[in-house]
Amino acid sequence: MTQPPDIRRAPAAFRPFRVLDGCCCIGGATEGYRRAFGPNCHITGVDIEPQPDYRGDDFHQGDVIDFIRAHGHRFDFIHVSPPCQGEGAPTKGTNAARNAAIGRTYPRLITPVRAALETTGRPYVIENVAGSEVRKDVRLCGEMFGLAVLMHRYFELGGWTTLQPTHPHHRGRVRGWRHGEYFDGPYVAAYGKGGGKATVEEIRAAKGIDWSTDHLRLREALPPAYTEWIGAAFLASLAPTLGVAA
Repeated sequence: MTQPPDIRRAPAAFRPFRVLDGCCCIGGATEGYRRAFGPNCHITGVDIEPQPDYRGDDFHQGDVIDFIRAHGHRFDFIHVSPPCQGEGAPTKGTNAARNAAIGRTYPRLITPVRAALETTGRPYVIENVAGSEVRKDVRLCGEMFGLAVLMHRYFELGGWTTLQPTHPHHRGRVRGWRHGEYFDGPYVAAYGKGGGKATVEEIRAAKGIDWSTDHLRLREALPPAYTEWIGAAFLASLAPTLGVAA
């Protein structure tokens, strides 16, 4: 059974609110949770690759599932963004035969990550793309936060719940080349290179990430605004159990 942490009543000098950001990359999600949970939180990132630009308080390089099984129960809230390359519709559909022909495989971690999280008894979030196996409890989009990137992402909520926010109409197209034709628009393509896709500075501005200049990591990172919203929604979900106003 999930145990809700008492973040509002914990004195700052007593114990920090401990957050785990799994598959953390440079810490886009970490930064959002820090904004939501405030100065009385301590965030640990875990990633299979070194992340010299990681935004949080501690970093552990290693397998996220092993780390969750060994240490997940020590955290008050856990977020995991499993690799999405093997989860999207193109990889599982139109590109499946080509990938198989060249021996290209991608990790599929959502199911084992969920199983590991459920052993911890802690509230959690799993984030991924459309076409993935995450339960689609919440969908967020950059337009909800006035960002210059769309980047629809889905969030499975474990041990807590919140309402889906309204998804506003997009204001236009994503800028770039499509089938030999160039389109302008208010959003940048924060993936890949060439074809009018976003530069490092454009991704930094579009996602609200100012602490890294690594093009690949910037493309992979969540905009902090997403997890700031998720964190605030989680705190609001605790209000009835703590006897305070949301």
